[in-house]
Amino acid sequence: MTEKYSHIVVGAGAAGCVVANRLSENPSHNVLLLEAGGRDRNPLIHIPVGFTKLTTPDVNWGFSTAPQAQMNNREMWYPQGRTLGGSTSINAMIYIRGHRADYDEWEALGNPGWGYEDVLPFFRKSESNSRLAGRYHGVDGEMSVTQQTQHNPLSKAFVRSCQEIGLPFNGDVNGAEQDGVTFYDVTQRNVRRESSATAFLRPAKGRPNLTVVTRAQTTKVLVRDGRATGVEYRKDKKLHTAHAEGEVVLSSGAVNSPRLLLLSGIGPADELSPLGITPVHDLPGVGRNFQDHMDVYLTAETEPVSYNKDDRPDRAVRHALQYALYKTGPLTACVAEAGAFIRSSEDVRSPDIQIHCLPAYVIDHGRKRVKGHGVTINTCNLRPRSIGSVTLRSADPTVHPVIDPNFCGDEDGYDWDISMKGFEWGRRILAAKSFASVIKREYTPGSHVQTPEQIKEYVRKWSKTDYHPVGSCMMGSGPDAVVDTKLRVHGLDGLRVIDASIMPRLISGNTQATSIMIGEKGAAAILDQDAA
Repeated sequence: MTEKYSHIVVGAGAAGCVVANRLSENPSHNVLLLEAGGRDRNPLIHIPVGFTKLTTPDVNWGFSTAPQAQMNNREMWYPQGRTLGGSTSINAMIYIRGHRADYDEWEALGNPGWGYEDVLPFFRKSESNSRLAGRYHGVDGEMSVTQQTQHNPLSKAFVRSCQEIGLPFNGDVNGAEQDGVTFYDVTQRNVRRESSATAFLRPAKGRPNLTVVTRAQTTKVLVRDGRATGVEYRKDKKLHTAHAEGEVVLSSGAVNSPRLLLLSGIGPADELSPLGITPVHDLPGVGRNFQDHMDVYLTAETEPVSYNKDDRPDRAVRHALQYALYKTGPLTACVAEAGAFIRSSEDVRSPDIQIHCLPAYVIDHGRKRVKGHGVTINTCNLRPRSIGSVTLRSADPTVHPVIDPNFCGDEDGYDWDISMKGFEWGRRILAAKSFASVIKREYTPGSHVQTPEQIKEYVRKWSKTDYHPVGSCMMGSGPDAVVDTKLRVHGLDGLRVIDASIMPRLISGNTQATSIMIGEKGAAAILDQDAA
């Protein structure tokens, strides 16, 4: 079966939904959006706290990492969204942009037009902020950003504790300054999740020039005479071919975009040939420069004020009624309600440690159940130096790729050092006065774990991803760059990558907002080219 479109967008995640919306605003375009997952009809997607249960294959790729050498050779669970909205449909809805210096660094690395003042208008363009306006925030965009309806007593204790040990309160960590402790703003609308799909696809669904096909896994980008001409995808066990008269846009994320390029013969030729893939375009950087945040977390037993046990059948019914009638209660929670941005030393250019407070036991992604009530303190090295990769195991597009974030694998031990400092900050916060009345004891790793080597062994056993993979189709002009500053794939016409994989460096915070900004900026580049 053969179809023809002006533009084909592969992946309906954070960036892909934006691109599809912006391109289809022009009635002369005929846009196809392909999503490997299904429609976002699972009710748990739209109830804020429901994301804690969204681990099943119908909405989640269920990836695992390669064995991590620094982490006892563990293969870590690596969830990524597989539904309309992508990971914005299964994440904690936290709206963080990173620090202005992150984008100025991108520009300094050889990416003119990507400094902070260049990207700020694109953040503002998609934002509809119910609380803030002015230089840093938009109020007329599609993506609703708002305060949370409620904060658990443990989240409030966390914010007070941070201030007791010297951290300032910051009411807008996406504004002039990032330092300090805050209650996170979230992507919600009317106390329901606001995903990239609800924000950007729903308003565009009636457009006759936008076709959205779900449960359609793209298996190959078609290339002829140095130009991407379309894609092949599988749906209902049938192979379809879609041709693009304009461009093919990959917006499948930092795992699946390089994966698709490699399956299509676009990547390091010396690695593709042994897999039986005919190299189409030798591009060594595809799948390289992969980066992610690693979480080191502590937990403590608390008084019965946490969210633990709120999913018991008797309480769940009560909470469901409260949510349905009043849009209040535990079902409104994003769980990671408060956080802090901290500097590991006076010498760093901006906060390099992020700490989340989760008023519940959340051990091993929440898969390990613990009796009683607890709080979890996630600590994260924001600017890791370890670089990993995404490679193929096989030419079979149904086989998961080899995902290697290389956690704490940098040669000079910097990532270990910052991770240990983050852990120390977590303990300082838990020991502060405001937590004293609600915390009974440290549960993990436990007060008996004190020496650096004991703490390192705990980290090796229990650390995890913070779900922020980026960088595997790096923007730049050097030998390892995959796309230019207009997000066009080097050496090929008609092909762009527009998603988190283009980031040359990982930003200092959660990546949802930045991925949406990349979608806005990438779509604008296509529209500017069309108008030229």
